[in-house]
Amino acid sequence: MAAYDLEEQEQLAELKAWWKQYGNLVLTAIAAALFAFAIWNGWRWYQRSQAGEAAVLYETLQKAARLNDSKAARDAAGTILEKYSRTAYAPLAALIAAKVNYQAGDLKNARAQLHWAVDHASLEEVRAIARLRLAAVQMDEGGYAEALKTLEGKPAAGFEALYAAARGDILLAQKKSAEARAEYKAAYDGSTDAGFREMLRLKLDALGES
Repeated sequence: MAAYDLEEQEQLAELKAWWKQYGNLVLTAIAAALFAFAIWNGWRWYQRSQAGEAAVLYETLQKAARLNDSKAARDAAGTILEKYSRTAYAPLAALIAAKVNYQAGDLKNARAQLHWAVDHASLEEVRAIARLRLAAVQMDEGGYAEALKTLEGKPAAGFEALYAAARGDILLAQKKSAEARAEYKAAYDGSTDAGFREMLRLKLDALGES
């Protein structure tokens, strides 16, 4: 029993010595872990809160767009982009605001909103839509070279035919019929949508044989 007590005392002494040497380090590590956990939980709560508030504004924006209330739409979109730019609603809000501005004849602000969506959207599909619409606005403004540059590069999967058709429209506006026809043909061959292919067929027929 005495031997056991002695062994137990030695272990306790070793533990005390170890704690004396490393105790502060252990406590610091635990405190850091707890702090990081608290920060992570706080950040997740903040993100959920931001997303919820952005969702309410996005609904307001959609309603304003349906009613063609350009001022209310601009105000709602502006608030989303300013305060909730990191949420998934922001690029979608930019697309809707751009459409409202375009319909109101405000091409400058429509272009600015679409540029924002191209630069900030995390989803490739959203960026692809924004680039298509931006090229259309640039084309309306007569910036054909700029519009073609916007459509450079490989788009998100499923958008190849739409991009080719858009390039065809720009080239046709530049009176480059042969190049426009090549783009329309590429779009026609790359699409399976019957309505879209029929529209392209009519454009190809109007251009005649290459």
